[in-house]
Parts: sequence; C-alpha cells; structure tokens
Amino acid sequence: MGKRRGKSLRDGRSKTGSHGPRRNWQEVDKYNEKYERFYNELGIVPAEDREAFWAALRRDLPNSFRFTGSKSHALSVQQRLKEFYVPRIISIQHNGEYVEPPRPVLWYPDQLAWSMTTSKSIVRRFAPFASFQKFLVAETEVGNISRQEVVSMVPPLLIDIRPGMTVLDMCAAPGSKSAQLMEMIHAGEEEGMKMVFEKMKNGDDTQSNDAADDLEDDGRSTGLLIANDSDYKRAHMLIHQMKRLNSPNLIVTNHDATMYPSIKLPPLPTPPGEPQKNRYLKFDRILADVPCSGDGTTRKNSNVWMDWVPGNAVGLHATQVRILVRALQMLKVGGRAVYSTCSMNPVENEAVVASTIERCGGLGNVEIIDCSEELPGLKRASGLRSWKVMDKDGRIWNSWVEVEEYRQKHGVSGLGRLAQGMFPATGEDAGPPLERCFRIYPHLQDTGGFFVAVLMKKSEIRAKPEDPSKVIPKASIAAVMEELDGKQRNGTAEPLEKINALDELVPPGETLEGKNATVAEGSHQPPYSITLDSTLSSRKRTADFPENDLPVKRTKLEDGTEIVIGDRPVHRPNSALPETNEEKSSTTDSKQGLASSQPPQMQTYPTRQRKGGQSFEEPFKYIDRDVDELKQIFAFYDISDRFPRDRFMVRNAQGHLSKTIYYSSPLARDILTENEGRGIKFVHCGVKMFVKQDVQRPDVCRWRIQTDGLRILESWVGQERTITLYKKETLRKLLIEMFPRLDREEWRKLDEIGERARDIDMGCYVLRIEPRNTDDGLKERMVFPVWRSLHSFNLMLPKEDRRALLLRLYNDSTPLVNTTQKRESLLAKSTPETPDNVVDPSEPDSRELGEIDDLEGSSPPVAETEDNLIKHEDLALGQEVQDMMSSRETYQIAGGEEDRFNTTV
Repeated sequence: MGKRRGKSLRDGRSKTGSHGPRRNWQEVDKYNEKYERFYNELGIVPAEDREAFWAALRRDLPNSFRFTGSKSHALSVQQRLKEFYVPRIISIQHNGEYVEPPRPVLWYPDQLAWSMTTSKSIVRRFAPFASFQKFLVAETEVGNISRQEVVSMVPPLLIDIRPGMTVLDMCAAPGSKSAQLMEMIHAGEEEGMKMVFEKMKNGDDTQSNDAADDLEDDGRSTGLLIANDSDYKRAHMLIHQMKRLNSPNLIVTNHDATMYPSIKLPPLPTPPGEPQKNRYLKFDRILADVPCSGDGTTRKNSNVWMDWVPGNAVGLHATQVRILVRALQMLKVGGRAVYSTCSMNPVENEAVVASTIERCGGLGNVEIIDCSEELPGLKRASGLRSWKVMDKDGRIWNSWVEVEEYRQKHGVSGLGRLAQGMFPATGEDAGPPLERCFRIYPHLQDTGGFFVAVLMKKSEIRAKPEDPSKVIPKASIAAVMEELDGKQRNGTAEPLEKINALDELVPPGETLEGKNATVAEGSHQPPYSITLDSTLSSRKRTADFPENDLPVKRTKLEDGTEIVIGDRPVHRPNSALPETNEEKSSTTDSKQGLASSQPPQMQTYPTRQRKGGQSFEEPFKYIDRDVDELKQIFAFYDISDRFPRDRFMVRNAQGHLSKTIYYSSPLARDILTENEGRGIKFVHCGVKMFVKQDVQRPDVCRWRIQTDGLRILESWVGQERTITLYKKETLRKLLIEMFPRLDREEWRKLDEIGERARDIDMGCYVLRIEPRNTDDGLKERMVFPVWRSLHSFNLMLPKEDRRALLLRLYNDSTPLVNTTQKRESLLAKSTPETPDNVVDPSEPDSRELGEIDDLEGSSPPVAETEDNLIKHEDLALGQEVQDMMSSRETYQIAGGEEDRFNTTV
C-alpha cells in the first residue's frame, strides 16, 4: 500500500514553513470508482490490458536516474557504476535468488539512463546497496546524477536539437527536461573547444570560420535555451537545478506560458536613409510539457487515488490549448514543437492537439510528425482517434451534439467547462492523424503514464480566436441566467426554486446537500463553505483540519476582481505589453481580454528586499570591454586577446564591478540588452566567471576565477597561471586536505606539483588534471581553480564536491581535513594572551583562512557570502513547491469563473 503524511496535506509537509512538522503516515486505499470507471468504460485502455494496467498502477514506481553534464563526464561517472557497483550488487542473494541490479534503460542513448526495481527492504539489508546509495546521493548532490522518472526523459529526445538552435521550454520547472535540452545545446562543444585548444598549443592563433565543425565561436555553442515557468518560486527552483550545468547559453524567465511575450532582437543593418525594422526571436524548437491533471503519476503520487475527479482534466483543457497555440506562433517555419503531459486523459492530450491544429488553420499549417520509429525499444501505444468525455458529475458523453441537446432541456448543471474541442472530430472532417501521437501506459514497460505529440510548423499562423459559443460556462452569472432562461422557456420555473448553477458558484459543505466541487475540486482544496463554519475555529490546528489547508488566501487583480489562491502554484498573467507589428501579423487574439497597464520594470536575478519586504531584482548591466578593471583581469591571467570581452556583465543598477562578474553567450547578451525595460521578466542569465576577494598584496589580482565559468575560460589562460597534475594520489591529497601548508618543507607532500606550488606568486591559478593510461594516472580530464596564499595552497571546491570525487575516483570516505582551523585552535590555546591585532608571521593571515572555502566554518569572503545567500534563497524559494504535484493551472476567480485574462496573445 502507498502511504502519505496527514489526511489533507498533499506534499506531506505542514505549511507553517517549508520544513514544518511531519504528520503521521496513513494508508491510502488505492481505489477510486470514477478513476477506474473512466479508463475502463471509455475504451482508453484495451480490455485485454486492463488487468495488467491496474496492477501496474498499484505497484510502486521503480527508481530511475540519469547521468548529466557533458557526454564525456557523464560516461565517466556511468563507468564507475558499471565497473564498481553493479558487479558487487549482482553477487547478492536473497531467499536463494540473486537480486535485481540497476539496469540501463535500453532506449536511452549511450545508456545514460538507469532504472532499479529492488525493494527498500533489500536495499537496507545489504552493504553493497548501501554503498551504491551513498554514491547516488553524493553524485546527485553535486549535479552529476539527476533523479528523474523514465517517461519524463522522452520529450527532449524527440525534439531533435542541433548545435546553434534557439530553444524554449515553456513550463520548465523543476528543470529535469530543461537540463536534457541544455546538454543537447552543448553537444559537440567539448570536442570543438578541444580542437581550438590544440591549434593554440601548436601556435595557430587564427580565428576559425569552419561552420561544418561548428567552430564559428571558437568551438563554443552558439545555441540558446530559454526556460520559463509562470510561478516565481518554481522559477527559482529551476535556477537552482540548472546552475549545476554552468551554461552561459541559458535564460530563465517568469511568465504565463499562454501569454508568453515576443522577445525583441537587435535590428539588422539597413541601407543609409532606410528605417530599421523591428526583429523578433523565433524558436527552432519548443517544448510544451504543460500543466496537467497528472493521472499518469499515480505510482509515485498516491494522492491521485483520493483526489482524481474528471473535472481536473476538463478544467485544464483550455489552458493547454492556449499554451500550445502560443508555442506554434513563436516557432519558426520548419521548426518542431513537442507537446507532452503526464496524463492519460484524451481531453488533455489528443483533444488538445486536434483543437490547436484547428485553431492554427489545419494540417496545411501544422503537421503531426510520426515518431514511431524513433527511440527503438520504447514500448508505446498509438494516439486515440475516438474517445468519450466524462463531465465532473461522472456522466459520459459520446459527442458534443449530445451535450448540446441535454443543455437545451436541462441547463448547464454539471457541464461546466465542457467544450466542443474536447470531443473527437466526426463525419467528413475526420480531423488530424492523431494516431501519430503516442501514449505510454504503465504496464507496457513498468513506467508511469505519459503522452507525447511532435508537431512541425509548415507555414506562418494566424490563430483563430476562441469561440465562447463552443464552451459551456462554469461558475458564472451567465450559467445561472442560462438555467433560469431555460426553465422559463420550458415552463418549469417555480418561485424560490433552487438554482442548480448556484452550486457551481458557492459549493455547499459536507454537511449540506448538493454538489461539493468546482473551486474546491479544481484547486484540490476543501470546499469554500468550510471557511464559513464557525465551529471550526477550535479545530483548525488538528490533523483533520490543518489551518493552512483552508482556501482563505485571496488577492485582487488590477481591475479589483478578487481571486482565490489554492495550494497549486499561481499563474499570474503577464501585464499587457504594447502590441507589436510582429504580434499583429501572427494572431487575431491579441486584443482579447488583455488588461491595460504600464509594462513593469525588467526583473532580474538575484532578488533583494526593499523596505517593507517588497522584493525586486537587480538589472543585468553589461561591462564595457575597455573598463580598466576588466583589462587588469585579462592581463593578470594572460588571457588571449581572442577571448571575447563584450560578454561580461554585473547585476546591479549602477553597473559597478562590486562582487561578481558574469559571462553570457552573445545571443543572450543581445536579448537582455534589447529588451531592457520592455516588461519581460528575466530571472536568470549567465555564469559566474570572476569573484572578488580580499588579498594581502597590492600586486595580486583581486578577482579569482570561479569554478562555474572555468570550463569556458581555461583554454585561454596563459601558461604562467596554470599548473598541470597527472598523478592520482596527488589529487587525492588536495581533495582531503584543505589549505595544505607550503612552508617548512611541507610543499614536498604535494609530490609532482609541490615545487611549482611553492615557487609561484600569490593568487588564483588553473589546475589541469590531464589523463594518462598508467596505474597512477586518471582517466578523465578535469580542471579546477586553486588559490596560492601566503603560506598555503588550496583547491577551490566545496565539501560536497570533494566528497563526491573521493568516493567516485578512490572509493574513499576519509573525513576532510581543514588544517587551518586546527592551527587556529592550537594557537588560541597556546597563546591566549596574544592581542587580537598581532599576527604570527608563521601562520596564515586571518583573512586568508576565510578567503576561499565558504563551507568550512571560517568567515567567508564577500563574494562567497553572496554565493551562499543566493543558494539558500533558491532553496528556500524552491523547497516549498518541490514536492507539489506537477500539474499547474491558471488561477481561478473567486467562485470558479474562468479567468478571462488568460487568453492567447
């Protein structure tokens, strides 16, 4: 049986804080009459597969994970699993049988995805599993492994990204699919940069223009990923996940995907006397992994068994269509969009694809690509051509005609939000070839449920406006009036008669008769009437009535409309932007339902607090290439003049080089500068390249190279600022001991690099670990920043990275040693009377102890303090919603009326 914490909490946490007190576990009965009736009676799952289908849904989901990062690095980590951990696991016997080891997912390229079905009881009993678990945790913590459901890995593999492409992930959080997309954008970059580096070593310092080798930017990727999420907190959780990849080709935005704004590009040069023409970004590839009811996640989210109602999918259909229509509008002609959900409901899947194609002008404009031959080994079922629709009362409808006939006789009670587009096409117009989409059912390959459709844009689109006559209103005055008019027309109206549609507006509580759905059902909250029950005041803090489960949080839109905020992330619509020529030509919807307001100021990352607690984000400011401080950095590290200087930025309104210098790709720079002040909410861009820190000599550069940007910069740093290491044991010593001493012959302990470390000047250096095929060598090339202080030499890596490397390279769990802290403690004990302002010249300066390692307990430098603050901020913002169900929907106006602002631009 699955379990959950508490009776009402979906994510198992008290909402008094992101890590509040835990509730008691309770058994969840894996049975839901409507859920099972829906998939049995609507013909979605073939009769011969139903027993296996439900048996799979009631089993726990296998654990699965993916090796991340550059291909060579991912294969190196994978090799450790295959050579060291798997052989030990396959030797384990339980009850006379060998246990099932982790196995690669056969259809995933290069076996970089793995799955494991071993039960937790077996994992806890045997030491090899405990060792393997420690390996997984360590590598996940540093970002080399991503815990990800197998079916969630499918959409990025079908999007067909090639180097140099611009890609948009419209609903990106928490970021596992975005990470896959980013890896594809950087595919081949490692080899390209290596080719350039070899040319430089051989004295060839000429710029390459070989487009065939993708070396237009000296091997660096010219592509771009824009990852978007409508919820601000989830956007920050996305940043925390994506920062592990350290890509300058990433922008994170915070917008409602249904109204994603057009992104302006710098105008192209024009002949003298001719006006410049506006230019807007069109994407080569777009992923729309949309908010959904999530009924394919039952195996990992047992709450679905309790919470599933047909109204969830019905309520999300319109939003899903709007997102996909907007995606196709922003796509280049010939570009590819992938639409996916973790739902098995055709209302959210085939119906959305068919409705979108119809709104975009038909198959002449949009084609469904047949992907049945891609990813061989992935078991799947074809998309549905026919299906039925269940309303929120559990009634099954065969066609829109049936719904209209019932509506004419009985009104709209229980039909709220049903729309013609939810039903399959009939008659002569058979609709698009939906069988080219595909479905993944849990019993086919022991996975979750999933749906994928791959679309190609064949020509420019002028999207049709939504037709309100083909949608039944829900929870609105219009619904009440329609019911009254119908009863008057039919002569059935009586004085003070109950109006069924009012149940849609304010559903009664559990103690009252009538329906108990709509707003409460749509947001997975208790009914609104609970908040009106005065008897609850003394019971709010009990397990059955947790205070924060009540939907009492409200806010107002700019026009004064009051909305209820449920437990799902809120999709706040983007403020209306000035309509552009590009938008006028691409859609007829742009003037429908947009609130007039001034464009907000450009929002960026990191977040800070104004007085009164109001948050704002510092702007991106690019640095002039001729700034003296930037010139000094290039001179100190002897960076080649060929490395671009016009891609560095800071994040403060004044453009001061105060703490951190970031680096971005040229396209990211053009987008940020061209759209400043246009109301586009940029949350993150760029990687940290240089961080300022205290130094003890005036001739030492105050800017050290940050690990995040080292991969991009290291080939261009002069030989005087580099140190080369070959021996495996030398690296092990540097990983275990922080701040090893170099005086009093201590430098000899660093073996091959000891003399070099002793003789170099103070400051930051690049440590290159070169592979070689010897017993004492390493198989993988690695690069790290190191710092030479007055008396010590330190590898600039946080503790979790050191531990992960020790475990992977040496199977070593030796505790880390910080010798400076020990020396400080001994010094304090032996000379307690020493004045604070006296420094023993044989010991490191007190400032030195905290210069580098911000995780060792000593006082961190300013820049590293900023690192920690940003890291903790991301975690705090993201943790609240990390365990939320993946479905996200647009917010609802109080009473459940559909949000009229949320229309496609």
